[in-house]
Order: sequence, then C-alpha cells, then structure tokens
Amino acid sequence: MNKTLNQIAKEVVAKTILAADESTGTISKRLTSIGVDSTPEVNREYRQMLFTASGIENYVSGVILFDETIRQSSNNEIPFPKLLDEKNISPGIKVDKGTAKFSEDKVDTYTEGADGLEKRLLEYKNLGARFAKWRSVYMISNGSPTQEALDKNAEGLALYAKACQDAGIVPIVEPEVLMDGDHSLEQDKEITIKALSVVFNKLKVYEVHLGGVILKPNMITAGKDNPKQADVETVAQTTLDVLKTTVPFEVSGIAFLSGGQSPDLATGHLNAINKLRNAKPDEYPWRITASFGRALQGEALEAWGGKKENIEKAQKVFIERAEKVYKASLGQL
Repeated sequence: MNKTLNQIAKEVVAKTILAADESTGTISKRLTSIGVDSTPEVNREYRQMLFTASGIENYVSGVILFDETIRQSSNNEIPFPKLLDEKNISPGIKVDKGTAKFSEDKVDTYTEGADGLEKRLLEYKNLGARFAKWRSVYMISNGSPTQEALDKNAEGLALYAKACQDAGIVPIVEPEVLMDGDHSLEQDKEITIKALSVVFNKLKVYEVHLGGVILKPNMITAGKDNPKQADVETVAQTTLDVLKTTVPFEVSGIAFLSGGQSPDLATGHLNAINKLRNAKPDEYPWRITASFGRALQGEALEAWGGKKENIEKAQKVFIERAEKVYKASLGQL
C-alpha cells in the first residue's frame, strides 16, 4: 500500500496541480466577477473549458475537483475523472467542508468535515479520485493563531490524512497561513514554522506515511496590507528556510498555493524557489511545484467571460499560464 501511495503522490506532483475545487459559494463569486450567474451547468461548462484545453496534459499532472464537479461529465458524456485520467492527469477531490470559528469574538477557525469522511472517501475513490485535499487556515492577528487553533487544526489534518491513506488515497495536507493583514515577512515565517511543526508532529503521532503525503503550504510573504513587501529572492530563500526547518525529507512533494498573489508574482516566486532548490538539491530534496487556483485560472476566466465564442481564446490563455507555472516548477523561467 505504501509503495502505491508513494507512486501516486509522485505522479500527482510530477508537473503542476490545478486547484479547480472551488466550493459552490466561491465559484459563484468568481463567475459573478465576470457578470455570469453560477449554475451547475455553467460551472460544468467552465471546468470543461479548462480540462479540455489542448495540451493541458503537458503542464498539469493533477486536478482537484469539488463534489459537484467529480460527478459531472463532458459534452460527449465522459465523466470528468475519466476524461482527466485519459490524459494521464490524476483526479483529486476536496473533502473538507470549510471552516468554523472557535468563537464569535476570535478570528481563529478550525476545519469541518470529519463526519462521515471514511464513507465519502470510498465513494470518491469509486468515482475516480486518487488523491484528496483538506485545508486549514490560520490568521495572523493579535494573539492569533492560538496554540489551541494550531493543535486542533493539526489534529484534523492528521486524522484526515490517516483516513485517506487507509482508503488508498493520497492526502494533500494544506495548512495555510493567510496573507490577509499587515503582518511582516518575519511574522509569517514564525507562524508558518509553528503551524507546520505541529502538523508534522501530529502526522507522526497518527502514523501517517509521509512518503504518501503532499504538502500544500503558503509561501512566506508579508501580509498583503503591509506596504513593505520583500523582493522575490528574499521570499524564495525565506520560504526554503522554513521548509528545511519543518518538512521531513520523506515527504513526496510540496505544491505551493498562490494565496491571492497575482499570477505573475506567484509564478515568479515559484521559479525563484526552484532555482535556489536546484542549486542545493541535497538540502531541499522534495519535488517543489504549484497547486494554484486563481493564479492558474484567473486570466482564462476573464478571457472567457461566459461566452462560447471566447472558449478557444480562453483555453489559449490558460495553457500559456500553465506552461509558465510548469517551467517555474522546474526553475526554468
């Protein structure tokens, strides 16, 4: 089983991972931004546009789907997981159910979705999913995240990861320190080290096989409201320093989230990280790639605008960005 999990994990991170797992609320916001109302059919048409873009398999090795999407099919009635699989792209699934606050007077949240998880994982596996994703979020604010929030979210991620592996599914573990706020790069570094350290301690406690785990962390940056932003090289080196401090070598791959960065900035950071990584592969032995949502899709979404006559143009825009992100995952931009 462990050998199979290792193999699946390496296949998923071989190129890049497209995060197309927007919840019903999130996809509605994305479509509203281009003047389109979200419906299951409109959502399907949008995802189909991305999945059928010519050449996607050259740059994308995994796609994270939402519950609605994994059950949908293309115009010629090929289920999306099968369509992706036929392109040698691994289908994945978001299994968490969003966040809830510890209390109304605090910003700390924990992630929900543990109820019935084992049963859902088996269903998703039967639908074609080879990997899954669970996201926990941490807000840097006055006194937050608390140790309670760090511990509870790490526990949730570890229990989820164990359940995935028991079902023969590779878990993407996503502890995201949000860019929201005006915190400094140093504060982001400190909190991310804390969060990742607690997560890997919990994974060890629950005997999660690290070779069958993909980590989806944030890059280390200042908060988006901080006027003092670090240069690309500083972000890259600081991010690698955090990985070296916290991530065991056995982990099969690291796939960064974009966290609200612009497509160009997220791609530039990924490229700089991999240039540094390539110079010292013994210090940073992991495959380091991207699992971007908006940073891969945003430009194509705008080019499409919900109009069928724009599909070909939007697909071209999407593939151009996908190629750049893949090259950045190799440090070749």
